[in-house]
Amino acid sequence: MKIVHAKVEQLPQILNIYAYAREQMKKSGNPNQWKDNRPPIDAIKEDIRQKRCFLLVEKDVICGVFAFMIEPDIYYRAIYHGNWLNDEPYGVIHRVASSGQRKGVLNDILDYCETQIDNIRIDTHEDNRIMQHLLEKRAYVKCGIIFVDDQTPRLAYQKVIDKKHN
Repeated sequence: MKIVHAKVEQLPQILNIYAYAREQMKKSGNPNQWKDNRPPIDAIKEDIRQKRCFLLVEKDVICGVFAFMIEPDIYYRAIYHGNWLNDEPYGVIHRVASSGQRKGVLNDILDYCETQIDNIRIDTHEDNRIMQHLLEKRAYVKCGIIFVDDQTPRLAYQKVIDKKHN
């Protein structure tokens, strides 16, 4: 398995993965996180242009897609009903989706991102119980609630990696 930057010519495959992920979310009791128009195609295109859209590729097959950046996220400026663990520079993971062809995609994404910076933030919808479970299993701490671009709330998580004990 390798992680590579997405290319604009891979956009149709990426959109298919997001469509599949939306259907799986609905089937697992999470029909509201992405609905039928999320993530927005303009955000995906911008992620590709900015080289922050990544693909998990195994044997030339795209198994997953995600956005990752090491920069402040405007939606993380305000957090409600809690606090971030720290105010240090952090990496942000967004728009995680699996093609369904491989198990453990989120773990692979977290493994990769945790090698890039020792402070990671990620959010998910309150109905996305699967993501919440997986994040908590990986020692991500639920810090509070943030609001994303469409003004819907998300559970905000953070993990600070202790490099001395890895």
